[in-house]
Amino acid sequence: MLKNSEFPLYERAVMFAAAAHSGMTRKGSRIPYLSHPVEAAAIVAEMTDDEELIAAAVLHDVVEDTPATSEEVEAFFGSRVAHYVACETEDKRRDLPPESTWMIRKQETITFLQKKADRNAKMLALADKLSNLRAIARDVDSVGDRIWERFHQNDKKMHGWLYRQTAEALRELASYPAWKEYDRLIKKVFEQE
Repeated sequence: MLKNSEFPLYERAVMFAAAAHSGMTRKGSRIPYLSHPVEAAAIVAEMTDDEELIAAAVLHDVVEDTPATSEEVEAFFGSRVAHYVACETEDKRRDLPPESTWMIRKQETITFLQKKADRNAKMLALADKLSNLRAIARDVDSVGDRIWERFHQNDKKMHGWLYRQTAEALRELASYPAWKEYDRLIKKVFEQE
């Protein structure tokens, strides 16, 4: 069914992501996880009309956070979509506790964005991070600094470091409203005392 061309690429990506993320919720909430990749896709769609990149945004967490494989993504959506999903997939080092690998995983992501990522990969990263930061900003408004307890890294300053470093690595996208919103939210969440 997912290879059936009667469904547009984006719709097939949403169906695949919905099945892969079935039953999952956002950290610390009852919000269906699928809302995040769909929001990321909407953010990408505000920057480009590249259907494959928009599909990759919907699929960006399926390999990292579900049993889906990169081979399945490639089989259903092609090598270009699979490539951009891989660009957003962290090496979780599942044999180690996530809190002990947080810093190395995030540093690898920042280094990739600084040195290897093309403009499309940067758009995808911006969409992912902006969607996450929107959720954090909403939750900070309602639960305050208790929000950091839901993450493997519960130090607010470390999250501030990550989001600032990511913004700097994505600075070539600063003309986009999405980057400007991201920058504003960093200030709102991490520079208020």
